[in-house]
Amino acid sequence: MRSFALVGLLATSPLFGQAPSFDHTVRSVLAKSCVSCHNERSAAGGLNIVPFQDPASLGSNRDDWERIIQKVRTGEMPPKGMPRPNQTQVDALLAFVATEFERADKLVKPDPGRVTARRLNRNEYTNTIRDLLGVEFRAERDFPTDDSGYGFDNIGDVLTISPILMEKYLNAAERIAARAIGADPLPKPVEKLYHNRDKTIRRVDRSSIEASHRVDFEGEYTIRFGLPGERAADAPPVKLGLWMDGKLLQTLMAETKPSKLVYFNPSSEEEMRLSLPEGDHVFRVGFIDDEFVKTLNDKEAYSNKKNKFLESILFIGPFAEKTERPSRKKLLTCDPNSGPACLETILSSLARRAYRRPVTKPEVASLPRFVGLAKQEGLSTEQGLQLAIQAVLVSPHFLFRVERDSDPAAPRPVTDLELASRLSYFLWSSMPDEELLTLAEAKKLRPVVAAQVKRMLADPKSAAFADNFAGQWLEIRNLNSVKPDPVKFPAWNAELRDAMKTETRLFFQGMLTGNRPMAEFLDAKYSFLNETLAKHYGIEGVTGPDFRRVELANPQRGGILSQASVLTVSSYPTRTSPVIRGKYILQNILGAPPPAPPPDVPALDEEKMATAGSLRQQMEKHRTNATCASCHSRMDVLGFGLENYDGIGQWRSKDGKFDLDTSGIMPNGKSFQNPAEMRVVLQAELPDFARCITEKMLTYALGRGLERYDRRAIESITKKLAPANYPFQALVQEIVQSLPFSMRRGETPRPDSKSSKQVATR
Repeated sequence: MRSFALVGLLATSPLFGQAPSFDHTVRSVLAKSCVSCHNERSAAGGLNIVPFQDPASLGSNRDDWERIIQKVRTGEMPPKGMPRPNQTQVDALLAFVATEFERADKLVKPDPGRVTARRLNRNEYTNTIRDLLGVEFRAERDFPTDDSGYGFDNIGDVLTISPILMEKYLNAAERIAARAIGADPLPKPVEKLYHNRDKTIRRVDRSSIEASHRVDFEGEYTIRFGLPGERAADAPPVKLGLWMDGKLLQTLMAETKPSKLVYFNPSSEEEMRLSLPEGDHVFRVGFIDDEFVKTLNDKEAYSNKKNKFLESILFIGPFAEKTERPSRKKLLTCDPNSGPACLETILSSLARRAYRRPVTKPEVASLPRFVGLAKQEGLSTEQGLQLAIQAVLVSPHFLFRVERDSDPAAPRPVTDLELASRLSYFLWSSMPDEELLTLAEAKKLRPVVAAQVKRMLADPKSAAFADNFAGQWLEIRNLNSVKPDPVKFPAWNAELRDAMKTETRLFFQGMLTGNRPMAEFLDAKYSFLNETLAKHYGIEGVTGPDFRRVELANPQRGGILSQASVLTVSSYPTRTSPVIRGKYILQNILGAPPPAPPPDVPALDEEKMATAGSLRQQMEKHRTNATCASCHSRMDVLGFGLENYDGIGQWRSKDGKFDLDTSGIMPNGKSFQNPAEMRVVLQAELPDFARCITEKMLTYALGRGLERYDRRAIESITKKLAPANYPFQALVQEIVQSLPFSMRRGETPRPDSKSSKQVATR
């Protein structure tokens, strides 16, 4: 609040416009090029610019001024047909306003802001359980969807706990504790068959089938696959793979000669048992790199005399595991039956890691009581230990990340323990590991934080950063829910979808670990492909399911805007959308999202899309509406620049029977003819892209929305990165060292009821 009050003071002070050049540099341009449309009477776009001719408006209308500057800088304003200042005048106006803003910001007392106590979101809960107990628990399958704010689902202000979620926590704690210790007896094995005749399997394609199956008890299971039919006597074996939730578990070489069943048996034994985690899972089984099936038509592919194909999946179990669970080894550092000392050792170690801080004696003393209660009910010590683990998992100290305020309003550095959690949940979406926690407890973390960031980014757990930050920034998570029309896009399947996600994740990780310049996001000459995705792109020489870095010789591809993941999530199920793609670039790449459309905007006539002209022709008619044209001048140009890519990212030269026109002229006068040239144009706006990704990453790192007082941190970070061409890993390091990340402010005390009443009556 104090920072806002100071901004208000500055707005009424003689600070702004002290230089005599305001009239010549700013007011004259506004009067000549802006006021005729943006005045009290017309207020085009909802903006009356007359008050902005007062230098005090630089303080009182800072947000509006920043939007004005953005539109002037990009050439969107003044629009075509209006008097336009020359570039010298534009540069002078931009420089003047930037200088005034900088002067004002320097007078505002630095404010790190504050993050409210926030619970772990579903991804953080999943990863924390994995690292704490060694148990794979899929919170996204059991817990309600987390609310999002500012584009991310780790924002403290929206991460509330409902009664339903609390009930889910209680149930999950019981199941997780049982899986971690495994002290409860398993039921007798049962069989569950998924078969084509019962329509309980889904055919992904000619070579793959899927089944959704709930594993009620963690343990070992026998899995058998029904493979009717046969191929020629000289047909070679084919590799068979089993996936669970998109992760390949195992492969075997299956004979294609006649047989009733092929056992999942890479060791030439009759059957093999796989350890499966409890929960709802999607199992997919399919042939890998099977060229033979591509020579068949649909009828032949499922003919017993022409082909060997997949028809069923059978699960048998659970069976007791032959080896000790990793989770037990992680927890039971001594024999819990040996006495109270061992129990206290096990539980104090668990609580320390679960609460992400040293624990007090009273906190530890309360946990062994659950073991005593269990024994009174005739249960074993290990079953009692499961109850104690349940208590830890539903504790607020585990479910919430809390940073306490010592002085209600004074900014302070976060403690080393708080910093450790900020780092780990930023980069790993999980709890601090032993190295971080030990450094924090010894108050030795802050001096080595840069080295720890580098170590953490090199750790495989940093894949969560790509999944959760990049997945939301680039909206790749939406691939799980998009459903392209199978008639219009027959190439779409689960394998292609997974390959799309993998390409973008590996690309992001490569940018991060290699500390690559941010410009490569826009036009990298390489990507990460496997055979499936390479064929989708028309790139030869890439074989097999493994992903590898591939140099891009064809200008059709380059950077994230040519990746199928981005192109698919920015399309409709039946066609591309220049509007959605243009908005995507403005919002996620350039940090300049367009306003919401007016409620009376007419919709496109979908029935005429394929008959009355190309999509571009239809859109140009749509924009004859002046209300539409005001917002689409920049957005549609960018969207049409990507029209060579269809709704799932394949290259094309026609829109149906109509030739494509992907050329465009940006509001600033720069033009392009194709996607490759558009990417070059976008690189000229690298400072805007760098600021955009800085704002988004800082939002994600802090778990809160950005405020006015965060502008100084953003400007400082981007200025430091600019001379080195914006290296990407350096951005992470700068965010970690920034004022908002390394400090926090307490909550400003609320006025008492008496003073509140006095304020209200003034």
